[in-house]
Amino acid sequence: MADGYYNSKKTDDICEDVCGQQGSRAALSLSRLRCILHGFDMKALIFLFVVVPLCIFAMYLHGQKISYFLRPIWESPPKPFRAIPHYYHENMSMQNLCKLHGWGIRESPRRVYDAVLFSNEVDILTVRWKELYPYITQFVILESNSTFTGLPKPLVFASNRNKFKFVEPRLTYGMIGGRFKKGENPFVEEAYQRVALDQLLRIAGIEDDDLLIMSDVDEIPSAHTINLLRWCDDIPPVLHLQLKNYLYSFEYYIDNKSWRASVHRYKSGKTRYAHYRQTDILLSDAGWHCSFCFRRISEFTFKMKAYSHYDRVRFSHFLNPQRIQDVICRGTDLFDMLPEEYTFKEIIGKMGPIPRSYSAVHLPAYLLANAEKYKYLLPGNCKRESG
Repeated sequence: MADGYYNSKKTDDICEDVCGQQGSRAALSLSRLRCILHGFDMKALIFLFVVVPLCIFAMYLHGQKISYFLRPIWESPPKPFRAIPHYYHENMSMQNLCKLHGWGIRESPRRVYDAVLFSNEVDILTVRWKELYPYITQFVILESNSTFTGLPKPLVFASNRNKFKFVEPRLTYGMIGGRFKKGENPFVEEAYQRVALDQLLRIAGIEDDDLLIMSDVDEIPSAHTINLLRWCDDIPPVLHLQLKNYLYSFEYYIDNKSWRASVHRYKSGKTRYAHYRQTDILLSDAGWHCSFCFRRISEFTFKMKAYSHYDRVRFSHFLNPQRIQDVICRGTDLFDMLPEEYTFKEIIGKMGPIPRSYSAVHLPAYLLANAEKYKYLLPGNCKRESG
């Protein structure tokens, strides 16, 4: 210990001597640097040059995860919806169903318009329109030659229009050219297309008090929900639809928190096509939301690059076809993100793979009637085609 004290003392004396010397400017600077370095503890140096850079790198890799996990600290949950209980049985009369909801019944049903922005979801659009077909007055669809992110895209619906001959007499189709503005927020392009859809609805002949379904292609209201709303009187002017939330197929049931789909009693000059919260009223158990429910891996990669949340593709390996296939079969997140929830309990509860569901009860009738053709959407069939 004495030797250690002697060496330390000797070094300190040397530093004082060196720092006190009046030499050249270069020698003085070097001496001062040696004195400063001597004052640093080795652990501090390791922390500064090893631990800190590693932390910065970890923040770069997992910054979004950290942000989502800490969301309950910096963001409060939205105001709860006022849920309307949903009553239905196939053997009940429409008069009794309307009465159970506290509504009267009309002498004749309202006309119904189903309006969607279309990208490349041919199979899901088929399932949607087959489900809703008996009750829709006019199918209105708008397609662009660009994605929300400004990438050129083919007119997929136009090239597959022959597959939708069953709706042709009731179809209003529109095409809009993209603006292709690089670097612009994708939600600006999305809003631009929704305004164009408003104009297309007027061309389709929508009138006051007609029902208008506002939802993405993969947000599918059940047929009996739309039939109920078109027959019942005194329904709210706007109500959101609570949909069962699925990912990749109807095998991976997430929750029942999908709410963006809505139904409006159309009013000229006031009704605007939108995809955000427009009322506090929510009709329970009103259909299905099947997100990223594609047949082919190439369709997954296209949507990942094309839709408004493209910033979630942080690394090129996210688009690797084998990785995407593995993610689908594991039931994990394509973008390696944490659940978008507002409490730590819900975030932790939903972390990890989505539990598999082996129930195919109460799914769209056309899907079950054509189970072999659409087996990739049903439990036990996670493998996708490549092309």
